[in-house]
Amino acid sequence: MLGEEVAVARGKLDLDAKKREIAALESEIARSEIWNNPDYAQSVARKLSELKNQVDPWTVLTAQVADLIELLGISDDDLLNEFDGQVSALESEFAKLHQQLLFTGAYDAGNAILRLSAGVGGDDAQDFTEMLERMYLRWAEKSGYKATIIERSAGETAGVKTSVIEISGAFACGKLQSENGVHRLVRLSPFNAESRETSFALVEVLPKIDAPDAVKIDPKDLRIDIYRSGGHGGQSVNTTDSAVRITHLPTGVVVAIQNERSQLQNREKAMEILRGKLAALQMEQHVESVGELRAGESAAWGAQIRNYVLHPYKLVKDTRTKYEEKDVDAVLNGAIDGFSGAYLEWRAE
Repeated sequence: MLGEEVAVARGKLDLDAKKREIAALESEIARSEIWNNPDYAQSVARKLSELKNQVDPWTVLTAQVADLIELLGISDDDLLNEFDGQVSALESEFAKLHQQLLFTGAYDAGNAILRLSAGVGGDDAQDFTEMLERMYLRWAEKSGYKATIIERSAGETAGVKTSVIEISGAFACGKLQSENGVHRLVRLSPFNAESRETSFALVEVLPKIDAPDAVKIDPKDLRIDIYRSGGHGGQSVNTTDSAVRITHLPTGVVVAIQNERSQLQNREKAMEILRGKLAALQMEQHVESVGELRAGESAAWGAQIRNYVLHPYKLVKDTRTKYEEKDVDAVLNGAIDGFSGAYLEWRAE
């Protein structure tokens, strides 16, 4: 019975506890003096919004199921067929929300930062990286998420070398975990006399961590370099010493940002991405703190996780879950939810 399944799922997700937390946060945000500390106030508002995005759909579904059960209880048998469409719609909504049970990662419920990097393959790899960038932007648009490109380095003749995209929405980080790793493309090259080429791109899925205290970084472990960045008018137009490169010395992780308008904004954005990279490393290395991280042990450029074959046949296949799609054009146009769902099931097993 759908009503019982909804009740079980609500218990597993501990929605009643989340509702109590929402009430506490609403009381906190209602205090006028909270805005004396804007950073804290914004963090409370973000947490409140995040929790509501998790709880509200279940609240609506629970009420709809209860109403339907009541109607079914008082309706004549001759009218029951008229409710089939409503039952199917509620079952479909439940199946979609039930996926939340698979979001077990520490940062799955929050926003994500995607970092795309072209690998071996020259223009082909940079073009492939741009194809992936477009795929994720289309996916975000279709999924109702906000996508913002916060850093982009174009290739000299084609595509992009790197692209950093912020994806905002409930469970964005969890849904995109399936994308973390090396992607491989096989096709006839448009840049090399129609020869068959293999190229690679790295996709890093990082949690967006706004609160500095969430990932404790010792300032002594950071080297911060300021360098000259080009303005929007061209490489040598409106250049300023505002670009920021931050190196986490113990791990060798480097983050550079130059797109923001000021040195302070670039520094804040670089630190935000660094926190995400170190948090991802903590999960990868199974350690409790940043201080326990070991250098040179990231699996970033390890085995590829997905193959995109455009020649001699068409197929996209995940190497971990074995999930595949033959409509490559649809996948490259943002239809990646099948890969996400298969990965979450695989991870849970």
